[in-house]
Amino acid sequence: MSPPPSGLQLDLEALSGICGSISIACWVVVYSPQIIENFRRSSADGLSLLFVIIWTLGDVFNVLGAVLQGVLPTMTILAVYYTLADIVLLGQCFYYKGFTLLEAPAGKSTPAIDEEAVEEEPPTEQSSLLPHKRPSNTPDRPAISDAEHLSTRGSFSSLHSRLSNGQLDATHLSPATPFTPPRTSTPTETLTKPKSALYALFFNIAALILVCAAGILGWWLSSRSSRAQYPDRHDHHHHDCHRSPSSTNDTSESLHLDLWGQIFGYLCAALYLGSRIPQLHLNYRRKSTEGVSMLFFLFACVGNLTYVMSIFAYEPACARFERYDDVRGGCESGEWARAYGQYILLNASWLIGSAGTLVLDFMIFGQFWIYRDRNPEVA
Repeated sequence: MSPPPSGLQLDLEALSGICGSISIACWVVVYSPQIIENFRRSSADGLSLLFVIIWTLGDVFNVLGAVLQGVLPTMTILAVYYTLADIVLLGQCFYYKGFTLLEAPAGKSTPAIDEEAVEEEPPTEQSSLLPHKRPSNTPDRPAISDAEHLSTRGSFSSLHSRLSNGQLDATHLSPATPFTPPRTSTPTETLTKPKSALYALFFNIAALILVCAAGILGWWLSSRSSRAQYPDRHDHHHHDCHRSPSSTNDTSESLHLDLWGQIFGYLCAALYLGSRIPQLHLNYRRKSTEGVSMLFFLFACVGNLTYVMSIFAYEPACARFERYDDVRGGCESGEWARAYGQYILLNASWLIGSAGTLVLDFMIFGQFWIYRDRNPEVA
């Protein structure tokens, strides 16, 4: 948008442009933290494959909607960029997980054999004197205990005294199940965890501030360039499916509901909303958010929030005429409310998709807090 020739003014028109620019900046870098996290861990187990697939489908329809609606070339390029970034993220998931839709199990558990429940046969003349133990397939359950293994060399009391005096290394009790004393955390390890969490917090905040500042700077440069090129004209903004500034501040009130635009809008909203559910379920099943980048969802959260604000910060053309155009005059009775309501109705699908996704993102942040003890970057 272009402010009036007298200079930059932070009115509704400017607020909508600033929020829209911040939203674009967040969505440009949103994928980078998760891609780097997957590469650093050489794993994508923390990310739900269905979450990435559904999100990719939403961005594909985003591209189709941008092309069919004939939005600005910049918006179409951004929509294509979103899809390419999705493909990179999806490629990482398939590379690390394999070509399967099944998620990794939350924990591998081997069924143990209850020896007491097994009915023992009565002893006979041919049976052995020692009870026959069923062989175990689990490597962590030895057939003979440590005390029985050392019973031929001394009594259990002597073994206990040797352990107490430090004469016997506990790691040599049994090669099958080495017994090590409980490991106590050192003061250095105790301080490392809070420092790591504090560093991650400051890093996330600093990255978010830099991206928001880049968005504001982009709006200022765009406003300055537009004002210099068209000093007597307010520029027009268009919107694509989900992640671009809304089509606000048209000098005419010709806002029309386009059938295909609305269909793609509600379809994108449904896909973006549904994409969060598999990730929420995976975090709940794993009882952990390890492997999920908090900055990934933080950028998405701020991007959705500023996008919603850019839509609500709409000023009808008649109100701008009242301030900038003495010839056309201002809004007639009820015209402002009618134009604003029509505009909100036009963007209802994008509002539902962004606001609903924002609520689900807050639920994911709640999981980061609940499972913080299992995630060293959040604990």
